[in-house]
Amino acid sequence: MVDRLVIAAPASGHGKTTVATGLLAAFARRGVPVAPFKVGPDYIDPGYHALAAGRPGRNLDPVLVGEDLVGPLFAHGAQGAELAIVEGVMGLYDGRTGAGDTGSTAQVAALLDAPVILVVDAAAQGRSIAAVVHGFRSFGTVRLAGVILNRVGSERHEQILRDACEEVGTPVLGALRRADAVAAPSRHLGLIPAAERRAEALASVDALAALIATSVDLEAVAAVARSAPPLPFRAWTPVSETPVPGRPLVALAGGPAFSFSYAETRELLAGAGADVVTVDPLHDKALPEGTRALVVGGGFPEVYASSLSANEPLRESVRSFASAGGVIAAECAGLLWLCRTLDGEPMCGVLDAEAVMTPTLTLGYRDAVALGDSPLAVAGTRVTGHEFHRTVAHPRSGLLLSPAGQAAWAWRGADPEGFATPSVHASYLHLHWAGQRGIAERLVRAAAA
Repeated sequence: MVDRLVIAAPASGHGKTTVATGLLAAFARRGVPVAPFKVGPDYIDPGYHALAAGRPGRNLDPVLVGEDLVGPLFAHGAQGAELAIVEGVMGLYDGRTGAGDTGSTAQVAALLDAPVILVVDAAAQGRSIAAVVHGFRSFGTVRLAGVILNRVGSERHEQILRDACEEVGTPVLGALRRADAVAAPSRHLGLIPAAERRAEALASVDALAALIATSVDLEAVAAVARSAPPLPFRAWTPVSETPVPGRPLVALAGGPAFSFSYAETRELLAGAGADVVTVDPLHDKALPEGTRALVVGGGFPEVYASSLSANEPLRESVRSFASAGGVIAAECAGLLWLCRTLDGEPMCGVLDAEAVMTPTLTLGYRDAVALGDSPLAVAGTRVTGHEFHRTVAHPRSGLLLSPAGQAAWAWRGADPEGFATPSVHASYLHLHWAGQRGIAERLVRAAAA
């Protein structure tokens, strides 16, 4: 049993992250153990959630892990907490394109039997907010328990909005004015991750906690969360039934350039029998002694290309590790770092490919099949992953390198993508390993071998 609620909005840009992060911070500063969650494949918002809550931010994505695993993953992440706050994605009913509410905030709210608080940007409306709120309350089956108004202009404006919401029987739980101190800067893929601006991010979280504490009725919000009934889920566990013996050492890339990693990735590697250590490609000069496998997730190597290139000792260490048959799994940012060059800057050179920034955003879920054996999967394995990048690699896949070259994945509507060998797997596709726990076990077995 854990008190819980979902923070949703009519669309992106209404202030979900502001409110969710502020609520987490405000309750945490009151001594309430809080567990943060984010709907969908977003890596950046959970970083701010983690700063606010003092524990890992986790993702709940029915598309990547399957709807049956959402509840157990929630129970796992909420262990030891009294209150769980789930930030939604996009608009309340927005999910995977062409798949109804699959992957939407509404689906996750229903799976968790959690009440929803709607955050509405009210900057350019008055009584019309009643129609917006009434529409979201009457469409679908989620339980809309209240509204938090964002970007309210004045006391008079706030009263107009409150009166309108009262007309449709929906309580207003808070009203936020504009506050420059809590703004987080953005760039080409959204907010700048907290890992890249930790001091400033901590100051923003502190400001959010103060703003929410003075602008939102926290007792009313807590009452909404308490209205959630008990859940029947058994907590998911990352521990394998047959851990690999010998505790092979797996290096997991981290630091500002590689901050995109689901919390469950490290847990699954450890649960499969590995000793997991962090390597920061911006600062560490070599892989940790005894490394048997290297896992490199997502991030922003394009922002740090010069610094990554300047760390020639580590680039050589990774290149030598790969040449000796060392196991490597890399996705998106990791793929870029393994290329010969990124925007002309020398990288590790594990892959005979060059990567460049483009003005085009590649975004969306992909139902993929493995084309060959690799440290992550055997040929024919089917997965659902997510792409999110503004770079391209030339060539797109290992198939184009030589007659014996191998691509990592294929999916409908696109040429085969990524690079796969018996020891290296590199691709743009982000995977949530909890949805395919055999990935961690296979990689750790390969490392031990």
